[in-house]
Amino acid sequence: MSARGLFITVEGGEGVGKSTNMAFLEEHLSGSGVDLLVTREPGGTRLGEEVRRLLLQVRDEQMDPLCELLLIFSARAQHLREVIEPALEAGRWVLCDRFTDATYAYQSGGRGVADGAVETLETMVQGTLRPDYTLLLDAPVAMGLERARGRGDMDRFEREELAFFERVRATYLRRARFGSGRIRVVDASVPLVEVQEQLLDICRDLLSCWNVRQPAP
Repeated sequence: MSARGLFITVEGGEGVGKSTNMAFLEEHLSGSGVDLLVTREPGGTRLGEEVRRLLLQVRDEQMDPLCELLLIFSARAQHLREVIEPALEAGRWVLCDRFTDATYAYQSGGRGVADGAVETLETMVQGTLRPDYTLLLDAPVAMGLERARGRGDMDRFEREELAFFERVRATYLRRARFGSGRIRVVDASVPLVEVQEQLLDICRDLLSCWNVRQPAP
């Protein structure tokens, strides 16, 4: 039997380069022989993508923070059962663009939803499943927003005020600082080549760890 796959998430605020660096990680890990599934949150399933559209769509009606939180975990439940858990059990690595750290950062840190509400839903939906490794792309908020807003039309989250994103960033960094070492902070304020040098160092660690975890033939 194959060993359970690694569950890797990539996190960060707006404009930190997640899409570019997700593609870089996918190319490098797949090229290193990893059987890799790449997915995203919210989304990853047909149902999850519909929820994603609801969450990102600019609307006149204000969405209650608790409604937002429940929609995110509803999509996550489907994503886990349909995509993530089967892949991990089959020995595949899963590389996911955002996961529950984003919920703590955006809904708890940004919106002010109590951590306890997120923790309760996290346990209910995920059980004991947590990412094995999380790569947190970090850059000053003003820099990230300038990049994000230069891309064109902004979604519902990208239109938030600066203070919202400062709270998001602070929550991410606090989780990295007081976590178990699962979260690796990547300086995303430097030129792209230097960001990707940091990612390559982390990939080498991940591949080394994986080789140790492989079952004996």
